[in-house]
Amino acid sequence: QAQLVESGGGLVQAGGSLRLSCAASGRTLSSSVMGWFRQAPGKEREFVATISWSGGFTNYAHSVKGRFTISRDNAKNTVYLQMNSLKPEDTAVYYCAAAKKIDSDPSSYDYWGQGTQVTVSS
Repeated sequence: QAQLVESGGGLVQAGGSLRLSCAASGRTLSSSVMGWFRQAPGKEREFVATISWSGGFTNYAHSVKGRFTISRDNAKNTVYLQMNSLKPEDTAVYYCAAAKKIDSDPSSYDYWGQGTQVTVSS
């Protein structure tokens, strides 16, 4: 059983940056696909980014492409989401998750963190 813990969220002004981290414990995630999702109040959870186990393949939602970068350090069992040029519409709770295959569908992900709040002020 894997436990995922996100950190790095907070309040930032529009145009600013944040770096989210997702640390795994309980099992190694070096062979897992990792993803970031977000959920704003009153909205469904949506895909943000995903990365293959090797880090060689990444995929992004259109809304964040060119602004967000997903990366991983398997030696540290940690996945990151660098968020630049943040916009008020990026405000949400951000979740990391682990899956067996590359997918943007949340139902494909087996393990989830508790989430970290990101608030972008205008």
